[in-house]
Amino acid sequence: MRDATEQPPPAGARIEAVEAESFAVVPGRADAGLILLCDHAGNAFPPEYGTLGLPESQLRRHIAYDIGAAAVTRALAAALDVPAVLTRFSRLLIDPNRGADDPTMIMRLSDGAVIPGNRHLDAAEREKRTTRYYRPYHNMIEDVIERCIAAGVPPAIISIHSFTESWKGVPRPWHVGILWDRDMRLSAPMLDYFNADGGLIVGDNEPYKGSLEGDCLWQHATARGLANALIEIRQDLIREPQGQQQWADRIVALVHALKGRPDLNLDRL
Repeated sequence: MRDATEQPPPAGARIEAVEAESFAVVPGRADAGLILLCDHAGNAFPPEYGTLGLPESQLRRHIAYDIGAAAVTRALAAALDVPAVLTRFSRLLIDPNRGADDPTMIMRLSDGAVIPGNRHLDAAEREKRTTRYYRPYHNMIEDVIERCIAAGVPPAIISIHSFTESWKGVPRPWHVGILWDRDMRLSAPMLDYFNADGGLIVGDNEPYKGSLEGDCLWQHATARGLANALIEIRQDLIREPQGQQQWADRIVALVHALKGRPDLNLDRL
């Protein structure tokens, strides 16, 4: 396992595992044509931050992380032998799926919960969190992308998220949503695939929109012309290991169904 502070070796056939304070890399083939991301993988805080003043019960809610998303991402990466980059900190510390100048990057209030440790945030603390947690995650994504390109295959990027099954007391009917911006090379066939299932309620840019300028996919895929899509899975479906594996298997089948498309580079999977 390579330490995150070491210089990366010359681009080769594989991306190796890395463990750092702010991110983890799951190993995989550099020439597979696909990278996985998980922006809200964990609900941990560095010891110096405690729980930002929140009770433990709040850390188990969707406000702290995307429940089930990390397990699905890791299962996908293992099954497809593709690299994945995941965060290792709670989105309440700082949200890597926001632009660097987005005022919601560090939330003071989230779904009714006041975040005591964020209430009196100054510029120095914001920069500290950006330097220690936000930038290293994004820098590693860029590193993995560059090494995949150097291996000869510009990668598509799939970001795995999850959404709460109800919002402000209103149930959400979708089982899965596909979020996209201007590039539909991945999102259009994904929507077709899930809709063809017949038993799924599929959201097209629901329950959220995928066109947030500055977000993670905008920075690393849209701005670079790489095919991309974000998959949102309802949290009650992937809260337990059985559901996590079922959805990983479903997405593996989806990715294999995309092989042979001339606008994607997935034929080596």
